[in-house]
Amino acid sequence: MLDDIARRFESLAPAADFWSIRLVDHRRECLSVRQDVEQPAVNERSLGALISVVDGKGAGYGATCDLTDRGLAACARKACDWAKRSAGLNLLSPEQIPRPRTSGVYATPVKRAWSLLRLDDMLIWLRDAGRKLKADDAIVDWLASLDHQQAKILMVNSLGARIAQSFEFLTPGLQAVANEGSETQQRSFGFDLAGQGGLELLEGLDLSGEAQRIAEEALQLLRAPACPAGKTDVLLMPGQMILQIHESIGHSLELDRILGDERNFAGASFITPDMFGRYQYGSKLLNVTFDPTRPHQLASYGFDDEGWPAAREYLIRDGILVRPLGGASSQARSGLPGVASARASGWNRPPVDRMANINLEPGDCSLSELIASVERGVLMDTNRSWSIDDSRTKFQFGCEWGRIIEDGELKGVVRDPNYRGISETFWHSLAHVGDESTFRVMGVLTCGKGEPNQVMQVGHASPACVFKNVDVFSGV
Repeated sequence: MLDDIARRFESLAPAADFWSIRLVDHRRECLSVRQDVEQPAVNERSLGALISVVDGKGAGYGATCDLTDRGLAACARKACDWAKRSAGLNLLSPEQIPRPRTSGVYATPVKRAWSLLRLDDMLIWLRDAGRKLKADDAIVDWLASLDHQQAKILMVNSLGARIAQSFEFLTPGLQAVANEGSETQQRSFGFDLAGQGGLELLEGLDLSGEAQRIAEEALQLLRAPACPAGKTDVLLMPGQMILQIHESIGHSLELDRILGDERNFAGASFITPDMFGRYQYGSKLLNVTFDPTRPHQLASYGFDDEGWPAAREYLIRDGILVRPLGGASSQARSGLPGVASARASGWNRPPVDRMANINLEPGDCSLSELIASVERGVLMDTNRSWSIDDSRTKFQFGCEWGRIIEDGELKGVVRDPNYRGISETFWHSLAHVGDESTFRVMGVLTCGKGEPNQVMQVGHASPACVFKNVDVFSGV
Protein backbone atom coordinates (compact mmCIF):
# COMPACT_ATOMS: atom_id res chain seq x y z
CA MET A 1 0.00 0.00 0.00
CA LEU A 2 2.79 2.46 0.84
CA ASP A 3 4.47 1.65 -2.48
CA ASP A 4 1.25 2.48 -4.30
CA ILE A 5 0.92 5.82 -2.49
CA ALA A 6 4.54 6.69 -3.27
CA ARG A 7 4.10 5.87 -6.96
CA ARG A 8 1.00 8.05 -7.16
CA PHE A 9 2.82 10.91 -5.49
CA GLU A 10 5.75 10.67 -7.91
CA SER A 11 3.33 11.23 -10.79
CA LEU A 12 2.00 14.45 -9.25
CA ALA A 13 5.10 15.69 -7.37
CA PRO A 14 5.80 19.42 -7.56
CA ALA A 15 8.32 20.87 -10.01
CA ALA A 16 10.70 21.80 -7.18
CA ASP A 17 14.48 21.61 -6.95
CA PHE A 18 14.12 18.71 -4.50
CA TRP A 19 11.27 16.85 -2.82
CA SER A 20 10.83 13.88 -0.54
CA ILE A 21 7.88 12.00 0.92
CA ARG A 22 7.99 9.91 4.10
CA LEU A 23 5.01 7.59 4.60
CA VAL A 24 4.34 6.08 8.03
CA ASP A 25 1.86 3.31 8.89
CA HIS A 26 1.86 2.72 12.68
CA ARG A 27 -0.30 0.21 14.56
CA ARG A 28 -0.56 -0.60 18.25
CA GLU A 29 -2.32 -3.25 20.31
CA CYS A 30 -2.25 -3.40 24.10
CA LEU A 31 -3.89 -5.80 26.53
CA SER A 32 -3.86 -5.33 30.28
CA VAL A 33 -5.42 -6.77 33.41
CA ARG A 34 -5.57 -4.51 36.46
CA GLN A 35 -6.74 -5.81 39.83
CA ASP A 36 -8.03 -8.95 38.07
CA VAL A 37 -10.20 -6.86 35.74
CA GLU A 38 -9.57 -6.92 32.00
CA GLN A 39 -9.05 -3.34 30.80
CA PRO A 40 -10.40 -2.04 27.48
CA ALA A 41 -8.11 -3.26 24.72
CA VAL A 42 -6.08 -0.64 22.87
CA ASN A 43 -6.20 -0.95 19.08
CA GLU A 44 -4.78 2.08 17.27
CA ARG A 45 -3.65 2.91 13.76
CA SER A 46 -2.05 6.06 12.38
CA LEU A 47 -1.32 6.48 8.66
CA GLY A 48 -0.03 9.58 6.87
CA ALA A 49 2.72 11.36 4.98
CA LEU A 50 5.24 14.14 5.48
CA ILE A 51 6.21 15.95 2.25
CA SER A 52 9.35 18.09 2.21
CA VAL A 53 10.37 20.53 -0.52
CA VAL A 54 13.47 22.57 -1.33
CA ASP A 55 12.85 25.15 -4.03
CA GLY A 56 14.67 28.33 -4.95
CA LYS A 57 15.96 29.93 -1.77
CA GLY A 58 13.55 28.24 0.63
CA ALA A 59 12.51 24.95 2.20
CA GLY A 60 9.17 23.81 3.58
CA TYR A 61 7.11 20.79 4.52
CA GLY A 62 3.54 19.70 5.03
CA ALA A 63 1.84 16.66 6.53
CA THR A 64 -1.43 14.94 5.69
CA CYS A 65 -3.50 11.86 6.46
CA ASP A 66 -5.47 12.37 3.24
CA LEU A 67 -3.55 10.03 0.95
CA THR A 68 -5.75 10.45 -2.09
CA ASP A 69 -4.21 12.17 -5.12
CA ARG A 70 -6.08 15.31 -4.18
CA GLY A 71 -4.84 15.23 -0.58
CA LEU A 72 -1.23 14.58 -1.56
CA ALA A 73 -1.28 17.38 -4.14
CA ALA A 74 -2.72 19.83 -1.60
CA CYS A 75 -0.04 18.89 0.93
CA ALA A 76 2.70 19.36 -1.69
CA ARG A 77 1.33 22.82 -2.51
CA LYS A 78 1.41 23.70 1.18
CA ALA A 79 5.06 22.57 1.40
CA CYS A 80 5.93 24.69 -1.67
CA ASP A 81 4.11 27.67 -0.18
CA TRP A 82 6.17 27.39 3.01
CA ALA A 83 9.33 27.13 0.91
CA LYS A 84 8.47 30.49 -0.67
CA ARG A 85 7.59 32.06 2.69
CA SER A 86 10.84 30.86 4.28
CA ALA A 87 13.14 32.02 1.48
CA GLY A 88 16.08 33.81 3.03
CA LEU A 89 15.08 32.86 6.59
CA ASN A 90 16.55 29.36 6.78
CA LEU A 91 19.36 28.28 9.11
CA LEU A 92 20.87 26.49 6.10
CA SER A 93 21.04 27.82 2.56
CA PRO A 94 19.20 25.52 0.11
CA GLU A 95 22.42 24.10 -1.32
CA GLN A 96 23.51 23.07 2.21
CA ILE A 97 20.34 21.11 2.96
CA PRO A 98 21.27 17.40 2.83
CA ARG A 99 19.72 15.44 -0.01
CA PRO A 100 20.25 11.68 0.42
CA ARG A 101 20.60 9.41 -2.59
CA THR A 102 20.87 6.11 -0.69
CA SER A 103 18.36 3.29 -1.03
CA GLY A 104 17.96 0.34 1.29
CA VAL A 105 15.77 -1.90 3.43
CA TYR A 106 15.63 -2.64 7.15
CA ALA A 107 13.34 -5.02 9.04
CA THR A 108 13.16 -6.00 12.69
CA PRO A 109 14.29 -9.63 13.02
CA VAL A 110 11.25 -11.64 14.19
CA LYS A 111 11.36 -15.35 15.02
CA ARG A 112 7.83 -15.78 16.41
CA ALA A 113 5.14 -13.43 15.12
CA TRP A 114 2.79 -11.65 17.51
CA SER A 115 -0.13 -13.10 15.53
CA LEU A 116 0.78 -16.61 16.75
CA LEU A 117 -0.32 -15.71 20.28
CA ARG A 118 -4.08 -16.14 20.62
CA LEU A 119 -6.08 -13.53 22.53
CA ASP A 120 -7.27 -16.14 25.02
CA ASP A 121 -3.68 -17.22 25.70
CA MET A 122 -2.63 -13.62 26.33
CA LEU A 123 -5.43 -13.10 28.83
CA ILE A 124 -4.61 -16.37 30.60
CA TRP A 125 -1.02 -15.21 31.06
CA LEU A 126 -2.09 -11.75 32.26
CA ARG A 127 -4.58 -13.17 34.76
CA ASP A 128 -1.98 -15.65 36.06
CA ALA A 129 0.56 -12.86 36.50
CA GLY A 130 -2.09 -10.84 38.34
CA ARG A 131 -2.67 -13.65 40.81
CA LYS A 132 1.07 -13.75 41.54
CA LEU A 133 1.16 -9.97 41.96
CA LYS A 134 -1.67 -10.02 44.49
CA ALA A 135 0.48 -11.86 47.03
CA ASP A 136 -0.87 -10.14 50.14
CA ASP A 137 -3.73 -7.93 51.31
CA ALA A 138 -1.18 -5.09 51.49
CA ILE A 139 -0.90 -5.18 47.68
CA VAL A 140 -3.55 -2.56 46.82
CA ASP A 141 -2.95 -2.17 43.07
CA TRP A 142 -1.49 -4.58 40.54
CA LEU A 143 -1.18 -4.59 36.77
CA ALA A 144 0.02 -6.96 34.04
CA SER A 145 0.20 -5.85 30.41
CA LEU A 146 1.45 -6.71 26.94
CA ASP A 147 1.99 -3.95 24.36
CA HIS A 148 2.73 -4.68 20.69
CA GLN A 149 3.50 -2.07 18.03
CA GLN A 150 4.27 -2.24 14.32
CA ALA A 151 5.55 0.54 12.07
CA LYS A 152 6.18 0.54 8.34
CA ILE A 153 8.03 3.55 6.90
CA LEU A 154 8.73 4.30 3.25
CA MET A 155 10.75 7.31 2.13
CA VAL A 156 11.38 8.28 -1.50
CA ASN A 157 12.78 11.47 -3.02
CA SER A 158 13.33 13.19 -6.34
CA LEU A 159 16.94 11.91 -6.56
CA GLY A 160 15.76 8.30 -6.73
CA ALA A 161 16.37 7.30 -3.12
CA ARG A 162 14.01 4.65 -1.75
CA ILE A 163 14.22 3.49 1.87
CA ALA A 164 11.77 0.93 3.24
CA GLN A 165 11.86 0.01 6.93
CA SER A 166 9.56 -2.11 9.08
CA PHE A 167 9.64 -2.40 12.86
CA GLU A 168 8.02 -4.53 15.54
CA PHE A 169 8.13 -3.68 19.25
CA LEU A 170 7.04 -5.70 22.26
CA THR A 171 6.75 -4.49 25.85
CA PRO A 172 5.74 -6.66 28.81
CA GLY A 173 4.74 -4.85 31.99
CA LEU A 174 4.23 -5.84 35.62
CA GLN A 175 3.57 -3.53 38.57
CA ALA A 176 2.70 -4.09 42.22
CA VAL A 177 1.80 -1.28 44.64
CA ALA A 178 1.80 -1.99 48.37
CA ASN A 179 0.33 0.18 51.13
CA GLU A 180 0.38 0.09 54.91
CA GLY A 181 -0.93 3.12 56.78
CA SER A 182 0.70 6.22 55.29
CA GLU A 183 3.47 4.26 53.54
CA THR A 184 3.14 3.30 49.86
CA GLN A 185 5.78 1.49 47.81
CA GLN A 186 5.87 0.02 44.32
CA ARG A 187 7.96 -2.41 42.30
CA SER A 188 7.79 -2.80 38.56
CA PHE A 189 9.28 -5.03 35.90
CA GLY A 190 9.44 -5.23 32.12
CA PHE A 191 8.59 -1.72 30.95
CA ASP A 192 12.30 -0.91 30.51
CA LEU A 193 12.89 -4.27 28.77
CA ALA A 194 10.91 -3.25 25.68
CA GLY A 195 12.67 -4.30 22.51
CA GLN A 196 12.36 -5.03 18.82
CA GLY A 197 11.25 -8.52 17.87
CA GLY A 198 8.44 -11.00 18.23
CA LEU A 199 7.25 -13.30 20.96
CA GLU A 200 10.79 -14.61 21.36
CA LEU A 201 11.49 -11.50 23.48
CA LEU A 202 9.31 -13.05 26.20
CA GLU A 203 11.24 -16.32 26.25
CA GLY A 204 13.57 -16.63 29.20
CA LEU A 205 12.03 -13.72 31.12
CA ASP A 206 10.11 -15.99 33.54
CA LEU A 207 7.37 -13.40 33.84
CA SER A 208 5.40 -15.50 36.33
CA GLY A 209 8.43 -15.70 38.60
CA GLU A 210 9.11 -11.99 38.17
CA ALA A 211 5.52 -11.18 39.18
CA GLN A 212 6.02 -13.07 42.43
CA ARG A 213 9.39 -11.40 43.04
CA ILE A 214 8.23 -7.81 42.59
CA ALA A 215 5.21 -8.39 44.82
CA GLU A 216 7.48 -9.73 47.57
CA GLU A 217 9.89 -6.80 47.13
CA ALA A 218 7.08 -4.24 47.31
CA LEU A 219 6.08 -5.78 50.64
CA GLN A 220 9.69 -5.74 51.86
CA LEU A 221 9.93 -2.04 51.05
CA LEU A 222 6.91 -1.27 53.24
CA ARG A 223 8.78 -2.48 56.32
CA ALA A 224 12.25 -1.34 55.31
CA PRO A 225 14.03 1.62 56.93
CA ALA A 226 14.56 4.81 54.97
CA CYS A 227 17.72 5.08 52.90
CA PRO A 228 20.46 6.71 55.02
CA ALA A 229 21.66 10.16 53.97
CA GLY A 230 25.21 11.32 53.35
CA LYS A 231 28.15 11.05 50.98
CA THR A 232 28.73 7.43 50.07
CA ASP A 233 29.41 5.05 47.19
CA VAL A 234 26.54 3.94 44.97
CA LEU A 235 26.22 0.81 42.88
CA LEU A 236 23.73 1.56 40.12
CA MET A 237 22.15 -1.43 38.43
CA PRO A 238 21.28 -1.24 34.70
CA GLY A 239 17.65 -0.36 35.44
CA GLN A 240 18.84 2.95 36.90
CA MET A 241 21.93 3.42 34.74
CA ILE A 242 19.79 3.73 31.62
CA LEU A 243 18.03 6.79 33.05
CA GLN A 244 21.34 8.33 34.16
CA ILE A 245 22.75 7.85 30.65
CA HIS A 246 19.54 9.15 29.06
CA GLU A 247 19.29 12.38 31.02
CA SER A 248 22.90 13.43 31.67
CA ILE A 249 24.58 12.14 28.47
CA GLY A 250 21.98 11.51 25.77
CA HIS A 251 20.07 14.79 25.91
CA SER A 252 23.27 16.73 26.61
CA LEU A 253 24.80 15.60 23.31
CA GLU A 254 21.87 16.37 20.99
CA LEU A 255 23.43 18.78 18.52
CA ASP A 256 20.35 20.90 17.80
CA ARG A 257 20.07 21.47 21.56
CA ILE A 258 23.76 22.44 21.70
CA LEU A 259 23.17 24.88 18.81
CA GLY A 260 20.36 26.54 20.80
CA ASP A 261 17.24 25.26 19.05
CA GLU A 262 15.33 24.19 22.17
CA ARG A 263 16.20 26.77 24.80
CA ASN A 264 12.60 27.96 25.03
CA PHE A 265 11.50 24.37 25.77
CA ALA A 266 13.84 23.36 28.65
CA GLY A 267 16.39 22.33 26.06
CA ALA A 268 19.82 23.79 26.67
CA SER A 269 23.08 21.89 27.29
CA PHE A 270 26.26 22.55 29.21
CA ILE A 271 28.15 21.17 26.17
CA THR A 272 29.48 23.69 23.62
CA PRO A 273 30.72 22.92 20.09
CA ASP A 274 34.37 23.55 20.97
CA MET A 275 34.38 20.72 23.56
CA PHE A 276 34.33 17.87 21.05
CA GLY A 277 37.60 16.04 20.74
CA ARG A 278 39.10 17.45 23.94
CA TYR A 279 36.60 17.58 26.84
CA GLN A 280 37.00 14.99 29.60
CA TYR A 281 33.35 14.05 30.15
CA GLY A 282 34.09 11.45 32.81
CA SER A 283 36.64 8.99 34.09
CA LYS A 284 38.69 6.94 31.64
CA LEU A 285 36.32 4.02 32.24
CA LEU A 286 33.49 5.88 30.49
CA ASN A 287 32.86 4.58 26.95
CA VAL A 288 29.53 5.43 25.32
CA THR A 289 28.40 4.42 21.84
CA PHE A 290 25.62 5.37 19.46
CA ASP A 291 24.60 1.97 18.11
CA PRO A 292 21.43 1.61 16.02
CA THR A 293 22.83 -1.65 14.59
CA ARG A 294 22.12 -3.88 17.64
CA PRO A 295 19.37 -6.18 16.26
CA HIS A 296 16.78 -6.35 19.05
CA GLN A 297 17.38 -3.06 20.83
CA LEU A 298 14.46 -0.64 21.02
CA ALA A 299 15.77 2.07 18.65
CA SER A 300 17.67 0.01 16.07
CA TYR A 301 17.25 0.97 12.42
CA GLY A 302 19.02 0.94 9.09
CA PHE A 303 18.47 4.60 8.19
CA ASP A 304 17.43 7.68 10.11
CA ASP A 305 14.36 9.72 9.12
CA GLU A 306 16.41 12.09 6.95
CA GLY A 307 17.48 9.06 4.90
CA TRP A 308 21.07 8.53 6.05
CA PRO A 309 22.53 5.07 6.75
CA ALA A 310 23.12 4.27 10.41
CA ALA A 311 26.42 3.06 11.84
CA ARG A 312 27.90 2.45 15.29
CA GLU A 313 30.03 5.34 16.54
CA TYR A 314 31.70 6.31 19.80
CA LEU A 315 30.25 9.41 21.45
CA ILE A 316 32.60 9.24 24.44
CA ARG A 317 35.80 7.20 24.39
CA ASP A 318 38.03 6.67 27.42
CA GLY A 319 36.15 9.57 29.01
CA ILE A 320 36.82 12.02 26.13
CA LEU A 321 33.87 13.59 24.31
CA VAL A 322 34.19 12.52 20.66
CA ARG A 323 31.06 13.46 18.71
CA PRO A 324 27.51 14.76 19.16
CA LEU A 325 24.12 13.27 18.39
CA GLY A 326 23.56 15.33 15.29
CA GLY A 327 21.93 14.31 12.03
CA ALA A 328 23.01 15.46 8.58
CA SER A 329 21.25 18.85 8.79
CA SER A 330 22.85 19.76 12.12
CA GLN A 331 26.22 18.51 10.89
CA ALA A 332 25.95 20.88 7.94
CA ARG A 333 25.08 23.76 10.27
CA SER A 334 27.85 23.12 12.79
CA GLY A 335 30.67 21.61 10.74
CA LEU A 336 30.93 18.84 13.35
CA PRO A 337 30.88 15.12 12.61
CA GLY A 338 27.73 13.48 13.91
CA VAL A 339 25.65 10.35 13.49
CA ALA A 340 22.49 9.27 11.66
CA SER A 341 20.23 10.40 14.49
CA ALA A 342 17.52 12.59 12.91
CA ARG A 343 14.30 10.91 14.02
CA ALA A 344 10.58 11.69 13.86
CA SER A 345 7.85 10.29 16.12
CA GLY A 346 5.27 9.97 13.34
CA TRP A 347 4.09 11.06 9.91
CA ASN A 348 3.07 14.52 11.17
CA ARG A 349 6.43 15.45 12.68
CA PRO A 350 9.72 16.51 11.01
CA PRO A 351 12.96 14.75 12.02
CA VAL A 352 14.98 16.30 14.86
CA ASP A 353 18.28 15.32 16.49
CA ARG A 354 17.74 12.79 19.24
CA MET A 355 18.89 9.58 20.83
CA ALA A 356 18.57 6.14 19.27
CA ASN A 357 20.49 3.38 21.08
CA ILE A 358 22.94 5.06 23.46
CA ASN A 359 24.94 2.39 25.27
CA LEU A 360 27.58 2.41 27.98
CA GLU A 361 30.09 -0.26 27.01
CA PRO A 362 30.90 -3.00 29.56
CA GLY A 363 34.10 -3.16 31.60
CA ASP A 364 35.75 -6.08 33.37
CA CYS A 365 34.14 -6.42 36.84
CA SER A 366 31.62 -9.09 37.82
CA LEU A 367 28.71 -8.10 40.05
CA SER A 368 30.36 -9.75 43.03
CA GLU A 369 33.54 -7.77 42.37
CA LEU A 370 31.54 -4.52 42.13
CA ILE A 371 29.90 -5.23 45.48
CA ALA A 372 33.22 -6.21 47.05
CA SER A 373 34.76 -2.89 45.93
CA VAL A 374 32.32 -0.92 48.13
CA GLU A 375 33.21 -0.47 51.79
CA ARG A 376 30.11 1.58 52.53
CA GLY A 377 27.39 2.38 50.03
CA VAL A 378 23.94 1.73 48.56
CA LEU A 379 22.85 -0.45 45.64
CA MET A 380 20.00 1.17 43.68
CA ASP A 381 17.80 -0.21 40.91
CA THR A 382 14.77 0.75 38.77
CA ASN A 383 14.12 4.44 38.29
CA ARG A 384 11.21 5.95 40.18
CA SER A 385 11.66 9.71 39.73
CA TRP A 386 13.94 12.10 37.88
CA SER A 387 14.75 15.79 37.74
CA ILE A 388 17.50 17.61 35.85
CA ASP A 389 18.00 21.27 35.01
CA ASP A 390 17.71 22.85 31.56
CA SER A 391 21.44 22.65 30.87
CA ARG A 392 21.66 18.98 31.93
CA THR A 393 24.02 19.89 34.77
CA LYS A 394 22.36 19.35 38.16
CA PHE A 395 20.26 16.23 38.62
CA GLN A 396 18.32 14.29 41.23
CA PHE A 397 17.08 10.71 40.74
CA GLY A 398 15.07 8.33 42.88
CA CYS A 399 14.86 4.53 42.68
CA GLU A 400 12.33 1.88 43.64
CA TRP A 401 14.81 -0.53 45.22
CA GLY A 402 17.80 -0.08 47.49
CA ARG A 403 20.13 -2.28 49.53
CA ILE A 404 22.91 -1.31 51.91
CA ILE A 405 26.46 -2.45 51.15
CA GLU A 406 28.88 -2.76 54.07
CA ASP A 407 32.43 -4.06 53.91
CA GLY A 408 31.87 -5.48 50.43
CA GLU A 409 28.68 -7.38 51.30
CA LEU A 410 25.01 -6.79 50.54
CA LYS A 411 22.94 -6.09 53.64
CA GLY A 412 19.35 -5.04 54.29
CA VAL A 413 16.76 -3.42 52.03
CA VAL A 414 16.16 0.34 52.27
CA ARG A 415 13.22 2.29 50.88
CA ASP A 416 13.13 5.51 48.84
CA PRO A 417 16.83 5.62 47.83
CA ASN A 418 17.71 8.87 46.06
CA TYR A 419 20.92 10.48 44.89
CA ARG A 420 21.92 13.80 43.34
CA GLY A 421 24.90 15.42 41.74
CA ILE A 422 26.42 17.46 38.95
CA SER A 423 26.91 15.65 35.65
CA GLU A 424 30.62 16.43 35.23
CA THR A 425 31.53 15.53 38.83
CA PHE A 426 29.35 12.44 38.79
CA TRP A 427 30.80 10.86 35.65
CA HIS A 428 34.32 11.59 36.87
CA SER A 429 33.48 9.58 40.00
CA LEU A 430 32.88 6.43 37.91
CA ALA A 431 35.21 3.95 39.62
CA HIS A 432 34.22 0.46 38.38
CA VAL A 433 32.28 -0.77 35.34
CA GLY A 434 30.57 -4.15 35.23
CA ASP A 435 31.38 -6.82 32.67
CA GLU A 436 29.14 -8.53 30.10
CA SER A 437 27.48 -10.62 32.82
CA THR A 438 26.02 -7.41 34.33
CA PHE A 439 25.17 -5.83 30.95
CA ARG A 440 21.47 -5.39 30.11
CA VAL A 441 19.84 -4.16 26.89
CA MET A 442 16.93 -1.93 27.88
CA GLY A 443 15.12 1.21 26.81
CA VAL A 444 13.00 4.26 27.61
CA LEU A 445 9.50 4.32 26.12
CA THR A 446 8.51 7.97 26.57
CA CYS A 447 11.37 10.30 25.66
CA GLY A 448 9.89 13.72 24.92
CA LYS A 449 11.44 16.48 22.86
CA GLY A 450 10.61 19.24 20.39
CA GLU A 451 7.88 21.74 19.58
CA PRO A 452 5.38 20.40 18.70
CA ASN A 453 6.31 17.65 21.13
CA GLN A 454 7.56 14.28 19.90
CA VAL A 455 7.41 11.29 22.27
CA MET A 456 9.63 8.44 21.11
CA GLN A 457 11.21 5.17 22.14
CA VAL A 458 14.96 5.18 22.70
CA GLY A 459 17.26 2.30 23.54
CA HIS A 460 19.87 2.15 26.26
CA ALA A 461 22.16 -0.64 27.40
CA SER A 462 24.52 -0.62 30.35
CA PRO A 463 26.37 -2.73 32.85
CA ALA A 464 26.16 -2.13 36.59
CA CYS A 465 28.53 0.67 37.70
CA VAL A 466 30.08 1.95 40.95
CA PHE A 467 30.38 5.68 41.64
CA LYS A 468 32.37 7.14 44.54
CA ASN A 469 31.39 9.81 47.07
CA VAL A 470 27.83 10.48 45.87
CA ASP A 471 25.25 12.54 47.75
CA VAL A 472 22.58 10.00 48.81
CA PHE A 473 19.34 10.71 50.68
CA SER A 474 15.85 9.38 51.29
CA GLY A 475 12.82 10.83 49.51
CA VAL A 476 9.93 10.06 47.19
